[in-house]
Amino acid sequence: MIISDLAALEALYDATPAPAAMVKVSGRITPHYRALIEASPFVLLATSGPGGLDCSPRGDAASAAVILDDRTLVLPDRRGNNRLDSLRNVIADPRVALLFLIPGSGTTMRVNGRAVISADPDLLARLAVEGKAPRTALIITVDEAYFQCARAIVRSGLWDQATQDRAAGLPTPGQILAGVTGGEVGGEAYDLAWPERARATLW
Repeated sequence: MIISDLAALEALYDATPAPAAMVKVSGRITPHYRALIEASPFVLLATSGPGGLDCSPRGDAASAAVILDDRTLVLPDRRGNNRLDSLRNVIADPRVALLFLIPGSGTTMRVNGRAVISADPDLLARLAVEGKAPRTALIITVDEAYFQCARAIVRSGLWDQATQDRAAGLPTPGQILAGVTGGEVGGEAYDLAWPERARATLW
């Protein structure tokens, strides 16, 4: 059974959210929301553009985002694969969604807003790590900020030590690349070179 209209969807659910689900939404970064964002070293950035949707991980050693004021976040664009999927999307459609994760915490933090791409030298210098500034940064105007309850984190056991062995036996990036290219790219040499390559290009 495919649900294709709102009436059918709402018939399956209690369509009246609990009061807490609504009152938590703020048009600015409150002091409590600031604390959550500043504690998060990892954020997922969702964008949309003519080429489709993109959801990209972003991370930094301390906080993934810098708060300029209660309506403005800055997200540095650190070294990556140069696909520029997120940035191309932002040029076409400034709407962005952020999901911040905090290690050890079930609470996640969500921000919806509008982004522009900045190459301002002073801003980028402020975002430098180990003397290396990002090429650009997203300046995000906050439209909505709110926390997400812990149910998904609890169900998944994301931070539980007992679940941390799931990576054992998974295919490596080199194996994946070799598989999709018929051995032309990737392989064992790719995996062996990765740690040093990552270290040299982290920032």
